[in-house]
Amino acid sequence: MKALLKKQLKGVPEAEIEKFVAMVEKNPDFFKQVAEEAQAKIKAGMGQQEAVMAVLADKQEELAKVVGK
Repeated sequence: MKALLKKQLKGVPEAEIEKFVAMVEKNPDFFKQVAEEAQAKIKAGMGQQEAVMAVLADKQEELAKVVGK
């Protein structure tokens, strides 16, 4: 997973990638749900970035808990 993230997040500091990986490892169900909902939006014709942003906006409160803010 780290290798894939590094490829997708070129230019992002290693420490930030590690934080993200730790969040995903601690909350796999949340991120799986986000991915599934985003994939459904993409299949419906929405762009990838737009779909992910829409799902995260819908789950803003949950995301804040996951991030720890």
